[in-house]
Amino acid sequence: MKTKLFSLFVLVIAVSCFPFAASAIENPIKPFVVVLDAGHGGHDHGNKGNGYKESEISLNIVLKVGAELEKLPNVKVIYTRKTDVFIELRERAAIANRADADLFVSVHCNAHKSDAYGAETFVLGLHKSQANFEVAKKENEVIYLEENYQEKYGGFDPNAPESLIGMVLMQEEYLDQSILLASLVQNNVINNLKRKDRSVKQAGFWVLHNTYMPSVLIETGFLTNKSEGAYLNSAKGQSEMAREISNAIKSYINSISISTEKIKDPEVKELEVEKAIEVTKEDIYEGVIFKVQLAATSKKIDPKPNNFKGLKDVAREKENGLFKYYYGETSDYNKIQVMKTFVQQKGYPSAYIVAFKKGKKVNLPEVLKSKAN
Repeated sequence: MKTKLFSLFVLVIAVSCFPFAASAIENPIKPFVVVLDAGHGGHDHGNKGNGYKESEISLNIVLKVGAELEKLPNVKVIYTRKTDVFIELRERAAIANRADADLFVSVHCNAHKSDAYGAETFVLGLHKSQANFEVAKKENEVIYLEENYQEKYGGFDPNAPESLIGMVLMQEEYLDQSILLASLVQNNVINNLKRKDRSVKQAGFWVLHNTYMPSVLIETGFLTNKSEGAYLNSAKGQSEMAREISNAIKSYINSISISTEKIKDPEVKELEVEKAIEVTKEDIYEGVIFKVQLAATSKKIDPKPNNFKGLKDVAREKENGLFKYYYGETSDYNKIQVMKTFVQQKGYPSAYIVAFKKGKKVNLPEVLKSKAN
């Protein structure tokens, strides 16, 4: 039992320190292809909140993300643009499809007439609110800058919600994987950069519509917000944002590869986890409930064990239009770490710990920091 307990905590440390295992992309035949799309460009500057140019900022971030990913073995990075040029929305998707890409990531900056701020990551889907529709409409209206746009886009109208329905059906089979990546991006940016969480959302972006692979669109923040605009326009802000996006992509690649491989180590049984918890030193956070998030999806799944790899007592909650599935519920941080390791070995490698106070999700690093102080 001591050996097994030691192995559990070695795994906890390994997952924390080396989230991107070298074995994740060992396939020598076909590299893992990531297409990075810097929004706007050329005569399409995007939004110019506070005098900043979305097209320049998105390009700077994308180039930094690509530079990190290019360091990885057997990963191929393709850019829809590497300079300040105009690329049609339709061509951006076509670039990814011609490359038989495994992932499409589009980077943008947001704008609003209010003083709104924060980061949000979108997957393709029917808009859940008028606000989501307005964001998508604003990005889709780039179509009007193209010649013969009516012929090219088959009558698609960026201003008409009904035009989005067919788009969504095209991407449905990739939705779960897209949400996984979106959640990883959002988690990194919010927890590590302390940005406001505007969550993972669904909306009808044309640039995601015709890509035949998991795809996300990241709104890194609002240029129209004085503080956030200055941050995103700075070298520091762009480097930090690129770091968290690239780390999220690395984690995604790793999790996808792990989920398709057989676990080589002996499976940890639930009874052994319970015994490990019994001998684990307590680390109680009063007023805080920790849970392990297993998944987030638009599909409503019965949280019974046979739908979750045999896991018992999985809880389902609806949040921002998505169903989220949680395992465990405790104020003991050491206990929840063991439970996270268990579910990762059960087949949820991207599972992570979330914290709640009075039923509302709170920032985990802030919770941990509060006790340290």
